[in-house]
Amino acid sequence: MNTAFNQSSFAQNLIATTSGMVEGTREPGSEIMIFRGIPFAEPPIGDLRFAPPQPVSSWSGVRKADKFGPCAMQLPVFGDMSFRSNGMSEDCLYLNVWTPAKSANDSLPVLLYFYGGGNMACDGSEPRYDGAALARRGIVTLTVNYRLGVFGFFAHRELSQESPRGVSGNQGYLDQNAALRWVRDNIGAFGGDTERVTIAGESAGSISVSLHMASPLSKDLIAGAIGSSGAAIASPLASVTLAEKEWMGAEFAAKVGAGSLAALRTMPAENLLQATKGLDVSAYTSAVDRYLLPKFVDETFATGEQARVPLLVGWNAEEANYQGVLGEAEPTPENYAKAVRALYGEVADEVQRLYPASTAHEVIQAATDLASDRFLGYSTWKWSDLHGATGHRPVYRYFYSHPRPPMVPEMGNAVAGLAGGIVRDPDAKAAPAPRGAVHAADIEYAMGNVATNLVYAWTAEDYAVSEMMQACYANFVKTGDPNGESVPTWPAANGGGEVQVMVWDVESKVEPERNRERYLFHDRFLAARGGVRTPGRMPMSA
Repeated sequence: MNTAFNQSSFAQNLIATTSGMVEGTREPGSEIMIFRGIPFAEPPIGDLRFAPPQPVSSWSGVRKADKFGPCAMQLPVFGDMSFRSNGMSEDCLYLNVWTPAKSANDSLPVLLYFYGGGNMACDGSEPRYDGAALARRGIVTLTVNYRLGVFGFFAHRELSQESPRGVSGNQGYLDQNAALRWVRDNIGAFGGDTERVTIAGESAGSISVSLHMASPLSKDLIAGAIGSSGAAIASPLASVTLAEKEWMGAEFAAKVGAGSLAALRTMPAENLLQATKGLDVSAYTSAVDRYLLPKFVDETFATGEQARVPLLVGWNAEEANYQGVLGEAEPTPENYAKAVRALYGEVADEVQRLYPASTAHEVIQAATDLASDRFLGYSTWKWSDLHGATGHRPVYRYFYSHPRPPMVPEMGNAVAGLAGGIVRDPDAKAAPAPRGAVHAADIEYAMGNVATNLVYAWTAEDYAVSEMMQACYANFVKTGDPNGESVPTWPAANGGGEVQVMVWDVESKVEPERNRERYLFHDRFLAARGGVRTPGRMPMSA
């Protein structure tokens, strides 16, 4: 490598990728070089709609990478997501890089982050995912866009027949794999170490991480994994068979009156998007296609065929609120018993023993715990437990319990949203007051972006929690171990003896695993009803 040219190009914010030269930017006074909107695949438009990602065409000259690319086609399903993207388009396969490197010889560790949003919404430009804070800790940090909804997860028999491998339905996950391969081929030029790539994500992004650990296409491209709230096991986005996905696709094609794949490809993108209103999130899960996924994810982990890499994994205190069990019913012991009976039938008494409640206050907590476990708590536990048993690498488990502070007074009567912002719709219904860390509340803290969220009245405690979480993330990305200076000692959950879990809060500490009996019950309950691969049917959130 021409070291003189390399250092000179870095000074000019210029990097040579395999497809052409890109020019990044630097914020005033910052040493972090930022590249926004680098294409990593051909635009999936026209005949490439629903197709696997194709290699990006090369360009001549210098491509300015100073604007985020368009976000993927999506409906405003969460209402409060904040994007910095350049509009919305099917042409959405772009990634963003924050690098602190001084030259391509630095070989810094790399973090590739997949956003959440139920495979229906979100974008890599969201401020809460911004990579600058972790880059300042010596990590080359990336966010990546992937196709969403029907554009990313549509399967159809005609589409499978078109494929040389006879598959369809996993386009969005193949987009993520294409981004991983781009990292392998290019991140060295940005000062990153291709042998030290960690993938991370929250909710649907966490589910993506578990899937790529199980996929033969991805598992050799990663050195570590971070999963926050969710796995492709017993969750709303658990995998289904290719035949099931093709059946879903045929139903959608009939709904929009498309008699052929060609007709679907010529329909305006906005028409397809509007036709997805009301679709269950399970329409956007992965297919066991014998290519991306040779088998169900839990089967891969059970047999130890997944990526044998360190895993940092956990979930939040309130992944779902008590209405996930009680619906609109008042939180009384009688209504709780009735709801549990409806959900669990003859084993309802065991559920009430494991999630006990005899007062209204206790019902709210018990139903919150049960709803959270049914949504993503058990899913994440199963992933961590399987990998701990078969992965031959350390598993560091956490439980995030620090609640957000109140909103700032300027927000008025706005309703808190799942994505960390607010919903100003006057008809929006306020969720019950949170009893802990709600779903997705951890993202700003872990990524170091608390200050960019102007909705909440952050305190010194919030910044301290964020500092500690960032340090754990940075240590893990660098070494595969979250331990280091200024963080509590964190033993591996599978290190032998009683399982230990890091409880992240203002006073973070390690505690023995709580409530294992609950998760073993869910194991038995699901096994009796077809196994842990059965997708959940609760609404997916950010």
